[in-house]
Amino acid sequence: MTVALLTDKYELTMLAAALRDGTAHRRTTFEVFARRLPEGRRYGVVAGTGRLVEALAEFTFTSHELSALSEFLDTTTLDFLSAYRFSGDIDGYTEGELYFPGSPVLSVHGTFAECVVLETLVLSILNHDTAIASAAARMASAAHGRPMIEMGSRRTHELAAVAAARAAYLAGFTGSSNLAAQQRYGVPALGTAAHAYTLLHTTQSGPDEQAAFRGQVAALGVGTTLLVDTYDITAGVANAIAAAGPQLGAVRIDSGDLGVLARQVRQQLDDLGATNTKIVVSGDLDEFAIAALRAEPVDSYGVGTSVVTGSGAPTAGMVYKLVEVDGMPVAKRSSRKESHGGRKQAARLAKASGTVVEEVVYPYGQEPLETSGLVARPLTVPLVAGGVPVAGHHPATDLAAARERVAAGLHSLPWDGLKLSRGEPAIPTRVVPIQS
Repeated sequence: MTVALLTDKYELTMLAAALRDGTAHRRTTFEVFARRLPEGRRYGVVAGTGRLVEALAEFTFTSHELSALSEFLDTTTLDFLSAYRFSGDIDGYTEGELYFPGSPVLSVHGTFAECVVLETLVLSILNHDTAIASAAARMASAAHGRPMIEMGSRRTHELAAVAAARAAYLAGFTGSSNLAAQQRYGVPALGTAAHAYTLLHTTQSGPDEQAAFRGQVAALGVGTTLLVDTYDITAGVANAIAAAGPQLGAVRIDSGDLGVLARQVRQQLDDLGATNTKIVVSGDLDEFAIAALRAEPVDSYGVGTSVVTGSGAPTAGMVYKLVEVDGMPVAKRSSRKESHGGRKQAARLAKASGTVVEEVVYPYGQEPLETSGLVARPLTVPLVAGGVPVAGHHPATDLAAARERVAAGLHSLPWDGLKLSRGEPAIPTRVVPIQS
């Protein structure tokens, strides 16, 4: 199955109707944006653009798919789909850019027929990856430079786990436990052992935790991380140092009051001469728990469920709306679901110090705006031209640049924009109306 069937039926029934009534080849622009940020959030992070560009090449209909679709589509529509290749243009925000309510994150330009069928694919990728990256960026900010491992593969769909690992890494995580993410996108793979390995070393005489630790050190080296809370944590730390010596790389705590235990373990490690042994904590962490541990002797974090589920916001709430037909602006007027018509672009305004103050969305092709002494940075860039990806938007090779973009974006926010408490978006979005 190609990605073309990862879609909603009404995309194709709309296509069939448009082909029948002659409107299918009108030139259109569809825009992706979020009307609001998830509750309590002050910014979002764009992610998934690289995966989307990659997926476009796979959006084709083989005889197998066409056979299934023949149950409800006419011959004209099936013939169109058999030759389908997206040949339009896409522009938008580069991965790693921050976004706010109303930001034109992505614009898709082409005929109605070739653009409308992409709606579900575009939204499923961007809504998922952006939600993960936005949560991960909040966690990275709360960690204040300490390394973080994404380890939530067992808490989500097996394919979503790979995309989540990529999005978390893009937003500032150090690496992931997911090997497929390493193989496909180059995300560093991290991890050592779980409680099962320690429990395996149980004999008729009882648990032999030190034997488990010796086995792990023999296999992985003294720089490994030993999980010390399977039984008694104080005995676990003692066994870890007895097995590995004071040069042990790290110990991991996965349960209990992590702040209290981290202090206790740090003191014990220091007393045993393992002053350079790091402390890794995991276990139901989110950005709030990470922030609460900032003053504790914690060296790195392992985060699972909260990051792969968007930490309470599993979707970015983005929509895909038709905003222009044959050069004429069109806009939805439904109550509380209004949109701004016309093809648009955006710029972010900053003080000379680099602190951003406003996002401006204005009609495509208009002259640059008067910025009143502020520095304007364009946000809208070409991603696909004539159906061909623009250089610089590969889902694997661009991760390093995207990570730098996230870090720079967070650094540019006003100080209160990084707060985890509820509040308004970090900067306002101003939409400039189309000039008549």
